[in-house]
Amino acid sequence: MNARIERDNIVTQALGQIGACGLFLLQILAAIPRSLRYVRETVRQLWFVGAMSLTIIMVCGLFVGMVLALQLYHVLSIFGGTAATGTVVAISIYRELGPVITALLFAGRAGTAITAEIGLMRATDQIAAMELMAVDPLAYVAAPRFLAGLIALPLLCCVFSALGIFGGHLVGVTWLGIDNGTFWSNMTATVDVWKDIISGVVWKSLAFGAVVALIAVFQGYTAPPTSEGVAYATTRTVVASSIAILALDFVLTAFLM
Repeated sequence: MNARIERDNIVTQALGQIGACGLFLLQILAAIPRSLRYVRETVRQLWFVGAMSLTIIMVCGLFVGMVLALQLYHVLSIFGGTAATGTVVAISIYRELGPVITALLFAGRAGTAITAEIGLMRATDQIAAMELMAVDPLAYVAAPRFLAGLIALPLLCCVFSALGIFGGHLVGVTWLGIDNGTFWSNMTATVDVWKDIISGVVWKSLAFGAVVALIAVFQGYTAPPTSEGVAYATTRTVVASSIAILALDFVLTAFLM
């Protein structure tokens, strides 16, 4: 009986968190017009979450493409279809691996940083001081970080996809000996701009960017004003963002494909 009550409480708390996050999203959207006066803060956050994440995105994209080409070459060689290695690498990265892995890396690097920064602002009463000085914290703190995540993730996804294709070409053509013309011609003939690039890279990365930025800002903004509360909020950001990305990926794939 106690286990059932505890399980019901966990479900209730989870649903309450989802509802509170949805209401917080409405508050951020309402604060976006007011945040336009803080364009410099938005640009600073865009540099912080976007440009500072380029290194890990580029390195991971390169090695994901290399590993993918290596694995696919050996699988396709069983069926005599090694010429399709470039095609399968491109489709896999554009449709799934590019947006999903970029979003997971973004949540681990930028999402946690956003949560920790806002949580520390809450713990040190900086947000309360803004309210006393008639500065809207939603417009100055929450909205710029939300917009930065929404803009940065699609751009990072494009970088990840480009490096992934380059890594696949590096292994497939330079190492495994696939003909360069065959590698690119099969890829360009098969990859569809709308189905693979627009639906895969653009729409998915936009959705993932909005979700990760919302969760990161919400967890930091509502974190208890203690060091332990900030630590728990940072952990919740990674866990909730990862689950939301994978669940949303399934939903988007079912509708877009």
